[in-house]
Amino acid sequence: MKGRARVAAFAAALLAACTPAQSAAAPTLTARTTAVVSATPAPTATPAPTATPRPSPHVFVIVMENTGLDRALASASIGALAQRYALFTDYHAVSRPSLPNYLAMTSGSTWGISDDGYHALPATGLGAQLTTAGISWRAYMEGMTAAGCMRSPYPYALKHDPFAYYGGACPANVVPFEDLAADLNAATPGFVWITPGLCHDAHDCAIDQAGAWLDDQVSRIVSSKAWNERSALFVAFDEGDGNDANLVPLIVATGRGLRGQIATPYDHYALLATIEDAFGLPRLGAAAQAKPIAEVLAALE
Repeated sequence: MKGRARVAAFAAALLAACTPAQSAAAPTLTARTTAVVSATPAPTATPAPTATPRPSPHVFVIVMENTGLDRALASASIGALAQRYALFTDYHAVSRPSLPNYLAMTSGSTWGISDDGYHALPATGLGAQLTTAGISWRAYMEGMTAAGCMRSPYPYALKHDPFAYYGGACPANVVPFEDLAADLNAATPGFVWITPGLCHDAHDCAIDQAGAWLDDQVSRIVSSKAWNERSALFVAFDEGDGNDANLVPLIVATGRGLRGQIATPYDHYALLATIEDAFGLPRLGAAAQAKPIAEVLAALE
């Protein structure tokens, strides 16, 4: 028994020697994640180009007197303007004598007036529209003096100053013609109306004399600081010289070079509609049904 016990003890010792010892618990390793940063920088967004603001429209109107299409074109100066710019050959006045036509061009109605006398009308018209809309405007009257629009002497004519009728008084926007030169070189209003005196409008003086004055004014306007690609200048005649159709010339210059003869029929109400559309104003009176001068509106876009 003792021999067997010794063998068993020896075997147990031999087994223990051959079995590897238990290792101490290995510490837990915390995983470390290394971020890989690209060597290529992120693309930088290209800034959008700054949009060039559209220039404000400038609309000029010069109203001449009592001259039909054929007689006007017989003047060397007026004929040259018609060749240089756009000539509308089917443009008509809407009444006689002068005053109803001026009222039609600025309010869309003749107000049933058939004379050149003074009539106080409601405070409406193109000037009031422009003022309400915050659009700068001035009407330059040749011959108007410090006596004001109601009492200025010849060659000023009250009947050719429609803005004096609306509301029964001239607004402060109606000024002497002499103010125009300074305004063309400074802060020119968005809308400019020009009424020549009774000589330079061809009412009392020869058409050639009036034409020379007109050519000078057109040149001053189209070379002014205010003239830009969204500018338009209308040279209109209030009424004809006796022809039944009341056919008168309409000469139009635009900043985008509108040229040639245009035979589309238009009249004074179409002129008012065109001006109102150019400034985004509601149309007054008969201008609401008139066809605006599409060729000019396209040039003002």
